[in-house]
Formats: sequence, structure tokens, C-alpha cells
Amino acid sequence: MMFEQLGLIGCGLMGGSFALALKRAGLVKRVVGYSKSPSTTERARQLGVIDVEAPSALLAVSGADIVLVAVPVSATEATFKAIKHLVTPQMLVMDVGSTKRDVVDAARRALREQIGSFVPAHPIAGKEVAGVDHADPDLYAGKQIILTPLDRTHATQVQQAIDVWSALGCSVLKMTPESHDAAFAAVSHLPHLIAFALMNSIAGQGQGKEFLALAGPGFRDFTRIAASDPQVWRDVLISNREELLTQSKHFQRNLQALELMISNGNAEALEELIAQASDARAHWSMNKNRR
Repeated sequence: MMFEQLGLIGCGLMGGSFALALKRAGLVKRVVGYSKSPSTTERARQLGVIDVEAPSALLAVSGADIVLVAVPVSATEATFKAIKHLVTPQMLVMDVGSTKRDVVDAARRALREQIGSFVPAHPIAGKEVAGVDHADPDLYAGKQIILTPLDRTHATQVQQAIDVWSALGCSVLKMTPESHDAAFAAVSHLPHLIAFALMNSIAGQGQGKEFLALAGPGFRDFTRIAASDPQVWRDVLISNREELLTQSKHFQRNLQALELMISNGNAEALEELIAQASDARAHWSMNKNRR
């Protein structure tokens, strides 16, 4: 499996890391990149992430046999519309968005008859730092990739997508867009929401700075994801709002249950709820999860 040209739309952390990983694995001959910001595209070329700067998304796709759309979720539809005329039935087109149902809907509207070339993808990878300067060929190694192909996605492209991510050292899972969004509302989007709320809650208090100065490794680990890219997470939380708000209600009910036990001084019932959580976490750690 060898690609002649990767058309990279969005030369940031995710896109840049994919390009570097493909290059290192010897899977692509040339990378043509486009970013909305010309300085980003220029920087990507200086760093060797891309070989050629394209003046538009459409021209990044011209002549490509593999395309990665690595833009904020809210920009997906506009990007698909921009490249539609040069997407061919032989081309493999993927995204890296953290939500899938809205991306699939956008692809249906924008790509239309070229939808068969599109394999929606969500790499469970990232860093708290954004931008091409942090692009890392090891970003995806050992990580999970979720693919959510549509009924109309060509079988050839699905297999190509599996092969590409596997060659980068990923384990690949297939799901429906709906089950993906429900699951990630629970295990990714809600934790981000809580981390954002917690940081704002403490930092917004009069003594917030003093409190934060005393925080240790537990607090650091718990709030690490609060430092994530605001634009990316704004889009993710809004685009998956229904599933996220359902999960948020589950969380609030459980928080209130704990508060009630504390308020009533009901030590036995409180310990039981903590033991439930502790047991669930201990059991989860023994799975193949990496954190």
C-alpha cells in the first residue's frame, strides 16, 4: 500500500501528525497541504510536514489519492463543498473529528454522489497543545481509531482506511455514527465539560489563585483536559449537544446523590457509593485501556 499524494486540509496537530506518520512509514510520496492561515501552511512546509503548499482546499485535493480533512468540526461541511468537484471514486477521504453524526450529515449534504469515497474517522489521540509545531509522527501509535462508514461508503475505501491506520500502529474499530457519539459523550465530551467547569469554578473564586497554588498531582491529572483547544471543544460540545446533555443529567443525578449523603452525614451510604465508583474504575483499568 503506497499513496502517491496526500491532500492535507488543516495542517495543525492532528493533520500534521498524520502526514509525518505516513511519511515515516513510507506510505506516501508527496504531501500537498492547505490551511486557512497561510502562515500555518508555510510553517508546515518549513517543518517538512508538507512538501507543497496549496492555495486552496480544492487544489490540495487535486491529484491526491488520499485526503485528510483535519479542520474544526464546524468547518467540515464548507470544506467538503470546497473539494467536492475534485473528489474521485478512487480517492480515500477521511476526517479526524471527535463527533461523527454531524460530520456524516455534512458529508451527505456536501459530497452527494461522491460520498462513497468518504470514511469518517475519529482517532482517540491528541495533546493539550494545538498547532503544527507540535505535530508528532508518534501521536497515533498504539491508539484506537474509530471508523464510522456509511451504507454508501465503498468497501475498497473502508479496507484502505483500516490498512492505513493499522500501518501507523493503531487498533481500528468500526461503529455507527450514532453509537460513537453516544459513547464519546459519556467518556470524552462530559469529562471535558466537567474539567472546564471545575477550572472556572475554582479560578473564579476570590482565593482561586491561592487554592490552585496548593493543588497536587491528582488535581493535575483530573484537570489536564481543561487545557484543550477552545475552538475545537466549542464545536465538539455543541455538535454533540443532545447526547452530551443526556450524559450531563446522569452525572448531575449522581453528584446530587453524593451531596445528599454528605449533607445527611450518612457515612455508610456514602462509602457504598464511593466503593461502587472505586470498583468500576479498578475493573476498567484491567481492560486494554491505556489510562
